[in-house]
Amino acid sequence: MKQLAQREYWLRGPVAGFPALVQPMVHALLQARDEVNVFMEGFPDEKLWERPAGVASVGFHLRHLTGVLDRLLTYARGEGLTVEQLDYLRGEGVPEGNRVDPGGGIPKGGGGVPEGGNLVKNLVERFNMQVEKALEQIRETKEGELTAERTVGRDRIPSTVGGLLFHAAEHTQRHVGQLLVTSKIVRGE
Repeated sequence: MKQLAQREYWLRGPVAGFPALVQPMVHALLQARDEVNVFMEGFPDEKLWERPAGVASVGFHLRHLTGVLDRLLTYARGEGLTVEQLDYLRGEGVPEGNRVDPGGGIPKGGGGVPEGGNLVKNLVERFNMQVEKALEQIRETKEGELTAERTVGRDRIPSTVGGLLFHAAEHTQRHVGQLLVTSKIVRGE
């Protein structure tokens, strides 16, 4: 298995091209991406849906990481969720069935192992693409826009652009932690 860099992103200094106020969000997303890529290397497809002690499966976390980033970024742009995003949300924990990609990487009906590759690698690549989309949106967000009001969900719960971007980063970190623990248990480590 690959090793993580010695220093976490938050200890490496500012990431070029991003305003100062969003650096913690950028650091969290970059750290999450690194950890997912390192710890999912060699993870067996057949263990993706195991739920030790009833906790969420590795497969759920990998799909949820991609989907929740997409949904929170949609709200941060001031948009509502699409039918495809809602369908994807309903399918995050389902090993098989029709699911659609939130943003262009998860094919309809993509429950099984994709042709020519393994499912874990495919899910990790989709997460990586979603992190890149998130970073691009954060890069394009002006510091003055961070306090702009936004709403979340059908109930239109009040938030801000900054609140949504921060939550996207911290929620990603939370699920990466759960993913790493579950993957170690499932692997028997």
